[in-house]
Amino acid sequence: MVAKPNPNRQNAKNPMTGNAMQTAIPCLFMRGGTSRGPFFNAADLPSDIPTRDKVLLAVMGSPDKRQIDGLGGAHPLTSKVGIVSKGSRPGVDLDFLFAQLQPDKDTVDTTPNCGNMLAAVVPFALETGLVKPQGDTTTLRVLTLNTDMQCDITVQTPDGHVEYEGAARIDGAPGTSAPIKINFLDTAGSVAPGLLPTGNVRDVIDGITVTCIDNGMPLVIFKSADVGRTGYESVDQLNADTELKARIERLRIACGHAMQLGDVTAKNYPKMTLISAPRAGGAISTRSFIPHVCHDAIGVLAAVTVATACVLDGSITQGIAVVPGENAKTISVEHPTGEFSVEIEVDPANPQNVTSAALLRTARLLMRGEAMVPASVWAGHFSAVPEPRRARQA
Repeated sequence: MVAKPNPNRQNAKNPMTGNAMQTAIPCLFMRGGTSRGPFFNAADLPSDIPTRDKVLLAVMGSPDKRQIDGLGGAHPLTSKVGIVSKGSRPGVDLDFLFAQLQPDKDTVDTTPNCGNMLAAVVPFALETGLVKPQGDTTTLRVLTLNTDMQCDITVQTPDGHVEYEGAARIDGAPGTSAPIKINFLDTAGSVAPGLLPTGNVRDVIDGITVTCIDNGMPLVIFKSADVGRTGYESVDQLNADTELKARIERLRIACGHAMQLGDVTAKNYPKMTLISAPRAGGAISTRSFIPHVCHDAIGVLAAVTVATACVLDGSITQGIAVVPGENAKTISVEHPTGEFSVEIEVDPANPQNVTSAALLRTARLLMRGEAMVPASVWAGHFSAVPEPRRARQA
């Protein structure tokens, strides 16, 4: 794809005064897994972080609980941004920076990962010409800058185009789509200092027995029964349970210190995961708080981390989780809207060592165009815009 000069690419101007009022930024709006948000080429955003964050807040319409003046969807799962660039290290094809915004806050958090948005990184890069397709499938190595984590992502690219239609289904997203396989290469201690940042597979913190673990996402895992709940409550019930949420937040803050994460009061991690026995043929049932809202499903890397806990001897999942006996295990993590299967492989010589974690996601390009931000936020200018790809004929 070749970038061509576009005489209409200048900032929108007031026809009465000629003054620039808004800045237009090339953007693809994409669904990644069970999340969605705008994706940008890093080169099209401000290079200094404070200005970049102001731009992202303006794009999403935060802070406002409805995000009525932006692209946000009034929920943490739809208040996410992807920023992509060419790989900066040998052997890495693409760099990915994930930004988590909140509807009613003026924060831009680039500390955690998002495995759902990660699924849209390679499709974005192919759609915008950052990389070229390799054949019927394209596998690229992606570095998540947030946590210095690498993974190999495989996308279907027949005839040199990203294929979005297919038979793969993931709970939490309607219909079926083409499969996107993500093979995580090194996820242990993504944010916390190590897989088990307290040094133990099980701890008692603030009166509750927990497993504090980070295999892609810092989690605090504990039994639903230990906070007086079944673990099968609906998302609406849990979000309305102010007593439970206050108890979980007190535990989260205490665990943050135990996990060497410092004061996590204003942070989006660790996530809090209630567990109970599976009900639908899976390995374990979960209710995930992210961290103050109960998730309709479960995050990709949270599922990887829960699955990891299921195979660790002595973790809080022991006696609850139903785990296959072989070294390569498929762990089905049940959540409020279905299940999430993670392929976990352990070292036969050391069953506590997880050697790989792979999963299936889907993605779709929803819209291409330009995100508009007030020039008072950023008066950036662009001289070129990627030439739109022609729709593939049926």
